[in-house]
Amino acid sequence: MSLLTITKLSDSVGAEVTGLDPAHLAADDPVGETILDALEDNGVLVFRGLHLDPEAQVAFCHRLGAIDYSSDGHHPVAGIYPVTLDKSKNSSAAYLKATFDWHIDGCTPTGDDYPQKATVLSAKQVAERGGETEFASSYAAYDALTGDEKDRYGALRVVHSLEASQRRITPNPTPKQLAQWRSRRTHEHPLVWTHRSGRKSLVLGASADYVVGMDLDEGRALLTDLLDRATVPDRVYSHNWSVGDTVIWDNRGVLHRAAPYDPDSQREMLRTTVLGDEPIQ
Repeated sequence: MSLLTITKLSDSVGAEVTGLDPAHLAADDPVGETILDALEDNGVLVFRGLHLDPEAQVAFCHRLGAIDYSSDGHHPVAGIYPVTLDKSKNSSAAYLKATFDWHIDGCTPTGDDYPQKATVLSAKQVAERGGETEFASSYAAYDALTGDEKDRYGALRVVHSLEASQRRITPNPTPKQLAQWRSRRTHEHPLVWTHRSGRKSLVLGASADYVVGMDLDEGRALLTDLLDRATVPDRVYSHNWSVGDTVIWDNRGVLHRAAPYDPDSQREMLRTTVLGDEPIQ
């Protein structure tokens, strides 16, 4: 069994894990359960210099839950998705620019899939400047609300769309782009997610378009204010990547974004996604 040491990186989100031997990832020990417990407590787990190979990363993710294989073809190893702006490595690279804004993965699925349970990202190549990944706890964002705000916002519902996130990077789309965005249907979610665990979090980010039943500008101002409050610097953990680092985050309770970097950079992250098993409710 691996003996793990978990050290908090901030008060609200993030912890560094040491003592994980990659050779033990496929072994029959309770490391997966320990990591899931630590993920619930800290939102983000950092493994510096782990140097996981893609096969080991996918095997490790199987310890955490079912794997998303829907992006097969982008990488020779099934279950690996290259996060890069290099179109020769990822034909969907243009859409990845939306990851420069705060978001929660899986709020606008093509069907009725639940938001991803967790994401594992490993650094294959890093940017010379920029390219950090930033994290903020949406659990902590809810906890910081006043009692009156919790009562008011608990009844609100928000429409999320691909168009809302893409307009942030392309404010004047062509008719073709607009049609592509709108081909992905919208989803209506509660602003406050009540989890099976009993914890509550705010469902915010780039895909949040408007508040149902509220004046459009007033609702968007509210969403912007809540996001700004959730992501003030002292509530954010920013990971400065080195080749070989691996980071896991709880997508259900953590907002994340990539800091901008040179579009011609060779930055490449290898992502594996653990499928969700809990609806936003």
